[in-house]
Amino acid sequence: MSNRLYPDRPFLAASVAVFREGYVLLASRTKPPADLLFSLPGGLVEPGETLAEAALRELAEEVGVEASIVGFNDHVEIIERDDVDRVRHHFVVASFVARWVAGEPTTGPEAGHVLWVLPEALGALATTPGLARIVANAKRLWEAAG
Repeated sequence: MSNRLYPDRPFLAASVAVFREGYVLLASRTKPPADLLFSLPGGLVEPGETLAEAALRELAEEVGVEASIVGFNDHVEIIERDDVDRVRHHFVVASFVARWVAGEPTTGPEAGHVLWVLPEALGALATTPGLARIVANAKRLWEAAG
């Protein structure tokens, strides 16, 4: 596998905005890029896995929650450059929307803190860039799905 730091290609990942009674599940990252910031649970897609399967697997592995996919939300591109403009990290993340099914979120090696938060309260947290937009759109899709 190519090195995630100074990669020779972008990495494909998936994340999921899980909703429960109007609250969305967030986890603080423990690894770069964006370590210590709150974001949606997610991670790299494995060979032979669909994007949705990857999102649900990562959700279960990272925070111990099960969910049911409602639909696709958006994609997010994470490109971080160093001081001499070399690409330090490059991820393309397919972001999904899901309904909580089971499990209480727990912390782990990739999730330092986990919490359910009202989407309108994201401004009070240190989050990954663009998270408020992704969550706001996810909330609209979740509400439309009933």
